[in-house]
Amino acid sequence: MKKASITIVIFFLSLTTFGQDITGKWYGLLKVPGAQLPIEINVTKTENGYKSTMDSPDQKAFDIPIPSTSFENATFKFAIPAGRIEYEGTFENNKIKGIFKQVGQSFPMELSREKVEKMALARPQEPKKPYPYYTEEVTFENKKDGVTLAGTLTLPNKEGNFPVVILITGSSPQNRDEELLGHKPFLVISDYLTRNGIGVLRYDDRGTASSKGNYATSTTLDFSYDTEAAVNYLLSRKEINKKSIGLVGHSEGGVVAPMVASRNKNVSFIVLLAGTGLRGDKLLLLQQELISRAGGASEENINEARIFNEKIFDLIIKSTDDSILNTDLTNLFEEAISKTPDVKYPEGMTKEQYIKFQINQYTDTWIKYFIKLDPSVALEKVKCPVIALNGLKDLQVPAKENLEAIKNALAKGKNKKVTTKELPNLNHLFQECTTGAPSEYDKIEQTFSPIALTEILNWIKIQVKN
Repeated sequence: MKKASITIVIFFLSLTTFGQDITGKWYGLLKVPGAQLPIEINVTKTENGYKSTMDSPDQKAFDIPIPSTSFENATFKFAIPAGRIEYEGTFENNKIKGIFKQVGQSFPMELSREKVEKMALARPQEPKKPYPYYTEEVTFENKKDGVTLAGTLTLPNKEGNFPVVILITGSSPQNRDEELLGHKPFLVISDYLTRNGIGVLRYDDRGTASSKGNYATSTTLDFSYDTEAAVNYLLSRKEINKKSIGLVGHSEGGVVAPMVASRNKNVSFIVLLAGTGLRGDKLLLLQQELISRAGGASEENINEARIFNEKIFDLIIKSTDDSILNTDLTNLFEEAISKTPDVKYPEGMTKEQYIKFQINQYTDTWIKYFIKLDPSVALEKVKCPVIALNGLKDLQVPAKENLEAIKNALAKGKNKKVTTKELPNLNHLFQECTTGAPSEYDKIEQTFSPIALTEILNWIKIQVKN
């Protein structure tokens, strides 16, 4: 009797598993620090098992191949070794509850048959239409690179002659609002300045949103030519005061602005928001140290990482041949791994694939240029008025070191029209914060500190009166 009961239970379990259909489209919402990313998994059955692809609609990435897919004993798994992505979940009640892993980080993600809507975020500073000023969608061309850029021009009124600033985004592909982590800082800045008599041109980075071109193969220098094209466009508009065109650059945009101002006399003034003054490698080393410490890493691990990254950056700075650089970096990673025999690779990834993946992160076009880039070269040539603002809790572009470097470079070029200022309690995005760690950015409702907005406006008003 006991034996018969066990047999029946096993039989019913087998029927339940057999009846589960994993094929079709599955929807998930990946919630990572600062972002909500819709994910779609498309599963089909084959003679040998299952295969699948992934879509990331917000990133406009579709039919991403998933090399490894399995479904056994109600457990669904997939892996993309090249992206160091893994997922494992349990099928139950026509849903899959599991964990999404990428680059060593884990995030809960549930997959369902119905689309998952993003959670609405509280962003009280974001302006709502209709705006009390003139707004125009515009395009202009970077003739040097053959790139057409799209943006928004806002003016206090449709008719008149106004001072205007161009907003320049930070690193990574950004749209004209510099949208990230649920915030739109450039929309907030643009709205504030335009309401107070200053026109604003903000535009999508090349290859992003409505702008043409290829972002992935571009460098900071290329982006500076896009900004210069924006200056030239404004010079063609009758509503613009040609003697009052300024640049406002955030983060990497604070490197682009001096590049443009150093070679274009039509730039009347520049505002650097968390702009960098240190060479790229020095900035990244300091950034990694501060963010790791804020994340709770031990001093021993921080020092080990710093020493290893110094070796990587040194090879990149000295390199003149990409093939030799790849060989040198491969040897460096091989040596490091040999000293850590218990290292674990992402599922489905060999040691060689893992090393190649790591090296690719350090050798793309942008990062190689940025590591070698010394902002002081352009800053020394800037003759127009400059204000540099940094938040004291900025862990990405630390205030003290970078403001000092900016001030020294401008002084070396004999520019006496310089203002630098540290703003208390503000992070890299100029939000009032607690720790300054990037993990806080999306949790803060404030998009851009009113204190910082006032500093920017008051300084610009002085410049356009002169």
